[in-house]
Amino acid sequence: MCGYERCCPCRGAHGYLRGGQGVLHLRGLPGHGGRRLKHRRGRLGECLQHPASGAVRGDWREKPGCWSHRFPCPGRHALVGGTIIGSARCQAFRTREGRLKAACNLLQRGITNLCVIGGDGSLTGANLFRKEWSGLLEELARNGQIDKEAVQKYAYLNVVGMVGSIDNDFCGTDMTIGTDSALHRIIEVVDAIMTTAQSHQRTFVLEVMGRHCGYLALVSALACGADWVFLPESPPEEGWEEQMCVKLSENRARKKRLNIIIVAEGAIDTQNKPITSEKIKELVVTQLGYDTRVTILGHVQRGGTPSAFDRILASRMGVEAVIALLEATPDTPACVVSLNGNHAVRLPLMECVQMTQDVQKAMDERRFQDAVRLRGRSFAGNLNTYKRLAIKLPDDQIPKTNCNVAVINVGAPAAGMNAAVRSAVRVGIADGHRMLAIYDGFDGFAKGQIKEIGWTDVGGWTGQGGSILGTKRVLPGKYLEEIATQMRTHSINALLIIGGFEAYLGLLELSAAREKHEEFCVPMVMVPATVSNNVPGSDFSIGADTALNTITDTCDRIKQSASGTKRRVFIIETMGGYCGYLANMGGLAAGADAAYIFEEPFDIRDLQSNVEHLTEKMKTTIQRGLVLRNESCSENYTTDFIYQLYSEEGKGVFDCRKNVLGHMQQGGAPSPFDRNFGTKISARAMEWITVKLKEARGRGKKFTTDDSVCVLGISKRNVIFQPVAELKKQTDFEHRIPKEQWWLKLRPLMKILAKYKASYDVSDSGQLEHVQPWSV
Repeated sequence: MCGYERCCPCRGAHGYLRGGQGVLHLRGLPGHGGRRLKHRRGRLGECLQHPASGAVRGDWREKPGCWSHRFPCPGRHALVGGTIIGSARCQAFRTREGRLKAACNLLQRGITNLCVIGGDGSLTGANLFRKEWSGLLEELARNGQIDKEAVQKYAYLNVVGMVGSIDNDFCGTDMTIGTDSALHRIIEVVDAIMTTAQSHQRTFVLEVMGRHCGYLALVSALACGADWVFLPESPPEEGWEEQMCVKLSENRARKKRLNIIIVAEGAIDTQNKPITSEKIKELVVTQLGYDTRVTILGHVQRGGTPSAFDRILASRMGVEAVIALLEATPDTPACVVSLNGNHAVRLPLMECVQMTQDVQKAMDERRFQDAVRLRGRSFAGNLNTYKRLAIKLPDDQIPKTNCNVAVINVGAPAAGMNAAVRSAVRVGIADGHRMLAIYDGFDGFAKGQIKEIGWTDVGGWTGQGGSILGTKRVLPGKYLEEIATQMRTHSINALLIIGGFEAYLGLLELSAAREKHEEFCVPMVMVPATVSNNVPGSDFSIGADTALNTITDTCDRIKQSASGTKRRVFIIETMGGYCGYLANMGGLAAGADAAYIFEEPFDIRDLQSNVEHLTEKMKTTIQRGLVLRNESCSENYTTDFIYQLYSEEGKGVFDCRKNVLGHMQQGGAPSPFDRNFGTKISARAMEWITVKLKEARGRGKKFTTDDSVCVLGISKRNVIFQPVAELKKQTDFEHRIPKEQWWLKLRPLMKILAKYKASYDVSDSGQLEHVQPWSV
């Protein structure tokens, strides 16, 4: 296949090369998503068995036949960790002779497009392979292994990389494939350890992976509220031994029954000397006499079932990589597909590799501030937030603002709400405010259920699900007089609302009542927290990721049941009201055959088509089906109706079962994503409130402008504050959903992976950009 793939009539093949740093989550899924799309675009995808060594040996996974033989089941591979096609470090590929053999093997299959999934070592090797390609072809021609026509026909090699690394150590992307799953393993262990640590009043030192990058340690510490964390990029200051012991003893004095210390395996001090888990244990035992245990998680972090976030990320990145290959020209540099916020981007591969190497160089030269800056804004933001939440200054060192800030939960419970409240309370206290907690939503607000809440009151809240403050769906409209009275009584100067669509509606009602009640002329900001993810102004809501993982885990179990009984189709109903986020993204993560949502109307012909599709599927080796349905996707095509229709039409071919997941989607311990997201976004909200209050200090200013009533959310690349007055235009109030939703663009991807005919819109695909170092 020639390099001009889109305009050349020849039918080409694509290869997948996987190598580098051991095994990680979802190495199989990006390839699987990309392969399906390439088949749709008339291209044949091939996989190398055992990465770079497979390229040298010519070990191909591809077999002739239909899709079912090439990649039998999207759902089955989605839930498998590790890498299906194998991963290995290949010394032969490091030599020119080895790369010459690899080039010869690729040419035998007509491959001139490589999608490389791995770390910086794999991607650097692939880029070198690309640079040498012309010379390798000429050498093969001189050796008589190929002719001159082949040299011209296969003159260019296109390379696109996807970063697979649990350490999240690659610069240019906010998250690498596998990181979120590793965080799940760590947090599961931390949550389990906390129960025994509390019982015995122990101190636990947890060592997590991260020889050159402290991302796992940092985010884990943020997600569990660790007492201390050791990172390679940000070593503790001189005298850290005494400072840590003082911090641990202060926490014990506040009646905290356990201490958690998290250590990255590559942790160092300011002199670049290693800080080991055993050294920390010895210090705590010697100085404080605490019963201390060390737990080294090791390769547990690489294993297990991939998280919903990783499954979706891998699928998105796989498709983006294929589109990049399809659009590549001879002048296109090797690129890597990255995630910036919630937006897929393409960055020059070697720019990212160079910046990653610059981080290590900065650490070696003890330029630690530069190392943090080069890691990017996500890492720096996590580090700054952790420092603010973990260390409390003495009261006499905190300048008082004489401002009272209230926090309230509104709507249905969502995992991560408590983490958000904890973050808001501690940042507010650190900024000098007096923090007030409002219990039981606007109903409790009207009744005066308001108490001051302190630093230690929110200790241990991060990992708890539900809402400790209590939350209700009641709107403030009929309690405006009472709420205004309570705001006046308690001298509330700002209000932080954490909740779902009811919180959004409540914020609108409070804003509209400003003309009548001057008590509402204060800064008010909302942080979205709902499993439905239906709040305008934000791509994500606190709690949605936990619900997605619950759905995905349940679907995995149900599919296992269906595989055992054979020829069985399950109809699963998810929550979300009219918003189809959970059904669509859950279907994508779980490998569903179909997902019915309100945003995409369907009729009896679509149901018939799906039944026929499942009937054909039962003739293959995968004799099971999974169909998701959003609870309000249709007034008439209910879960019972679809179940009865499938049961009747599938008679003799398959039987059918239904399962309504219900409120289990609102429960459970928050996922690492929801803990981290809730913590950071609430801290950002409190910083905004502090800035607003400083503007009014000493002037008695009343806030009446639209920009003083906002929703804080993440939109594509940025975390932004949007006035509710502007968001009203973007809201479908009848169905309680935003008029535009980013995830609908992924809808065709789920259909393609389930082998339906669908067109994928590439207009929103990332364009090649340059890496910009972030300024601290």
